[in-house]
Amino acid sequence: MEQGYSDKAYRWNRDNYSSKRRFIDIWSFVLTLMFKLWLYNKSWSYTGGVTEAKQAARRKTQAVWIRNTLLDLGPTFIKVGQLFSTRADIFPVEYVEELAKLQDKVPAFSYEQVETIIQQELGKKIPELFETFEPIPLAAASLGQVHKAILHSGEAVVVKVQRPGLKKLFEIDLQILKGITRYFQNHPKWGRGRDWVGIYEECCRILWEEIDYLNEGRNADTFRRNFRSYDWVKVPRVYWRYTSSRVLTLEYVPGIKISQYEALEAAGLDRKNIARQGAQAYLHQLLNNGFFHADPHPGNIAVSPDGGLIFYDFGMMGRVKSNVRDGLMETLFGIAQKDGDRVVQSLIDLGAIAPVDDIGPVRRSVQYMLDNFMDKPFENQSVAAISDDLYEIAYNQPFRFPATFTFVMRAFSTLEGVGKGLDPEFNFMEVAKPYAMQLMTNMNGSEGNSFLNELSRQAVQVSTTALGLPRRLEDTLEKLERGDMRVRVRSVETERLLRRQSSIQLGISYALIISTFTLSATILLVFNYRWLALLAGLIATVVSGILIRMLFRLDRYDRMY
Repeated sequence: MEQGYSDKAYRWNRDNYSSKRRFIDIWSFVLTLMFKLWLYNKSWSYTGGVTEAKQAARRKTQAVWIRNTLLDLGPTFIKVGQLFSTRADIFPVEYVEELAKLQDKVPAFSYEQVETIIQQELGKKIPELFETFEPIPLAAASLGQVHKAILHSGEAVVVKVQRPGLKKLFEIDLQILKGITRYFQNHPKWGRGRDWVGIYEECCRILWEEIDYLNEGRNADTFRRNFRSYDWVKVPRVYWRYTSSRVLTLEYVPGIKISQYEALEAAGLDRKNIARQGAQAYLHQLLNNGFFHADPHPGNIAVSPDGGLIFYDFGMMGRVKSNVRDGLMETLFGIAQKDGDRVVQSLIDLGAIAPVDDIGPVRRSVQYMLDNFMDKPFENQSVAAISDDLYEIAYNQPFRFPATFTFVMRAFSTLEGVGKGLDPEFNFMEVAKPYAMQLMTNMNGSEGNSFLNELSRQAVQVSTTALGLPRRLEDTLEKLERGDMRVRVRSVETERLLRRQSSIQLGISYALIISTFTLSATILLVFNYRWLALLAGLIATVVSGILIRMLFRLDRYDRMY
């Protein structure tokens, strides 16, 4: 983090902050960002001329500024920034990378406020609920902070207490963001092809879910059940008697942070085995359970003294539906065969690509990636490199990677980075290969009959398409009748002739203006009105220049087409 929190930046945590001041702070950020984006496209704003390297450096600087400003604006915008880091189709890769670094570490709130919240939520004072309760928190984040305590039964627990005034802050911020969303949706440039309202509604849903600690407790219970047969994965138990929507009490399970490599080495733990287990645990979540930890950064994973993995923080979880898994397998088959058409169609079916009138550029981008980046063996591929390529292709294209997809790719990249820190020879793809082979085997029935199964699958697909064709034709005719479908026909030759005709008419108008002012200048000069004659002559000269420039552009356009 490049900066700390000043008192000015931390004013959002006060009980009686001004909603008007909040409005000014938020809109100031938005308007400043819009000015920076406008300036980015102006060549005169670059010293010595614009170059790709200078533009990339400016994007990086702007991304760091956005991240720091979101940190200053507080919890709502930290979480919105983290969610926006999943939208590689909207933001350049530099913005995505910086927003993904948002760590919501903020100053702790007072112990007196903790006491008040616990009494309000659980109906009893701290001494009645806990034998001991440490007033200094173990950690503080934007949504809450964690204290260590001991129950009267002697069990060590951690108590997660929600930050005071958080719901009120969310209500004010989301109301202001609603107005900003409408502005962007109606913007002639930034609103075109973007569903800002849908993005806003999705952000609201995720934010309200994450501050409901009852929901986080249910997620923790589900996650623990999914790993009940794995003795090397530990998930803290929820103490429901001491839990509410703003207070969450969990079993105290201490461990060494997975990124503290020297401490793991000093504890005599096998770093290579830990790296492999981290990848296996995540693949099990994703492929076997369809319920996975959406934010597995090193602060949320620790290692127990016996070498087991400990998972924390279950506020943000992802789900993969069975039909999505089948669609991903269809994409995998297309990638294996380097069939760009099949990959594009499967991504459209998954909702990862928005269907557009001209899908050709997207198909060419996908085919280019398949031809140039898929030559290495599967186990030699890098998750980080693949995700970077995907983000590069997705930006400003009709790709709409769902948040689940981006969470998965980011989690894979994070685990790959942690794995390489634990073991320089670690390869995430090598660990994933048996899982991918098993999935493909399950899809195909058996390896020996893979060709026959693929053939039968395609036959079923052809028959399904044939049976559904009459209905699709009927739907198309109905849309035409209702006016819901528009047919656009473009003739380049006709466009050229119309453009030429329009230019000729405009040229005639310019010629008449030039003649009029030239004649006027002559008459004025004869009657000795020299300054007026000079003015009329200047106007005629300027219009002549415009006419000559237009003729040159028309000639260049004719040569192009």
